[in-house]
Amino acid sequence: MLRFITSTTYGQWLPGDERGFVSNVRTGTEHRDKHNRYGVAFDKNMPGLKNAARNAMKGEPVFLTLEQAKILIEQFRETATFRNWLLVGVAVMANHFHALLEIADAENPENVLRDLKSYGSRKLNERFGKPESGTWWTTSGSNRPKRTDDIPTVIRYLKNQKRILALWIDPQFDPEPGALAPGETLIDTSLRGLTAPAQRNESRTT
Repeated sequence: MLRFITSTTYGQWLPGDERGFVSNVRTGTEHRDKHNRYGVAFDKNMPGLKNAARNAMKGEPVFLTLEQAKILIEQFRETATFRNWLLVGVAVMANHFHALLEIADAENPENVLRDLKSYGSRKLNERFGKPESGTWWTTSGSNRPKRTDDIPTVIRYLKNQKRILALWIDPQFDPEPGALAPGETLIDTSLRGLTAPAQRNESRTT
């Protein structure tokens, strides 16, 4: 099955944000709920919650550099190979990343977001140390299913991101290999000689 993963860096998308967010919110006097199920609308535009989240921040918001973006793409590819996932494409910007992966039907989709952020953080910490907040990422993120026929649309979406720091698309899925998207500063398909994991024989989501 295909999963489209998104995560923002720390401090860039707070609970209560007007763009929508996934966090525990009060739905009754005592009850709190997290509206993160597929097909359920996100909560959004809660200024009081956003201000409280901003005041509780443990450090400045994180903005990734070009060097850090390149390291993340390398690590995402390494993680995908280790986990036997197929990384179709990934785009890293200063304040967030998007990644499209194919995973086995038996795999827990929540593992994908967790492992990309965890192993990415470990690599960044080794090179740069921990940020002031102690974390590179916003808690949680977006993890949505996609269909096989969505792949070309998602690839175009990745390439058309504004202010891309680093972009990698598996050549077997790229209709225009080597083409640069508007505002793109890097497209690298040979980071340290890593190769994408071989395509599996399991049936794809249709």
